[in-house]
Amino acid sequence: MRLWSLAELGLNDHHQNEVVNYMRFARSKRGLRLKTVDSCFQDLKDSRLVEETFTIDEVTDMLDGLQTVVHSEVESELINTTYTNVLLLRQIFSQAEKWYLKLQTDISELENRDLLEQVAEFEKAEFTSANKKPNPELIKPKLTPLHDGASELLNKEITRLQEENEKLKTRLKTIEVQATNALDEKSKLEKALQDLQIIQGDQKLDTTQDISELENTVASLKCQFEKTLHDTTASQKSLEENLITTKHDLLKVQDQLAMAEKELEKKFQQTAAYRNMKEILTKKNEQIKEMRKKLSKYEPDD
Repeated sequence: MRLWSLAELGLNDHHQNEVVNYMRFARSKRGLRLKTVDSCFQDLKDSRLVEETFTIDEVTDMLDGLQTVVHSEVESELINTTYTNVLLLRQIFSQAEKWYLKLQTDISELENRDLLEQVAEFEKAEFTSANKKPNPELIKPKLTPLHDGASELLNKEITRLQEENEKLKTRLKTIEVQATNALDEKSKLEKALQDLQIIQGDQKLDTTQDISELENTVASLKCQFEKTLHDTTASQKSLEENLITTKHDLLKVQDQLAMAEKELEKKFQQTAAYRNMKEILTKKNEQIKEMRKKLSKYEPDD
């Protein structure tokens, strides 16, 4: 269980201020109802306690009447508090439904004595420290619906990172193809050199001039091959470096994408709802893949 400090409830600043506003409203209603209860006792004193002595029946009658009045006042306040809480939950759930979220509550937590004591400490810290006054900007008549704000910007950033991720994947594939082609070219050149060496070893020239010309030709071919091999090796090294750099960039973008998704989950503060949305998207993708498989059955074979 998470332990809260005296001045916070484990919520962000905006939501904690909303809680403070509601507690201020509840304290006001509670104060009015307590004044009403006090007035019931005061009315009894002023209207009935006018004699010095009372019989048992008279005291019983006064207490029964007081009990009836106080019971009615307390019952009315409890009913009103219940209806008020329902209206508050209705506002919160209405906002969640606009984002296609399904919120859940744990009724058992409402009787958790530790949490109730921490809420009491929070109320004490908020309303008794240095005559703390409410911030006019934080007092609102009703909950404001969520609009395009930080969440919208975060969604745009995620989309941008996803697009950049796809571009890097395409670039990575291109570099891998280039590296494969370079390796194939190197293999072909090495095979050509081996063929020349075999030819050189098998041929027997009758004259020194023919041998000299052949040696010069082989030397020229070797020089050309070594130059080509050097260029190919350098190109291969450059391609490998680009491949490594691209992979690093891809990992960096994927890491940024993961951080952005975590930040979005933090903004929503509804991890289960976010997984629900993600599951819906996954199912949609699976449906699209399944439709593509079905369509491919009707396409003519090449």
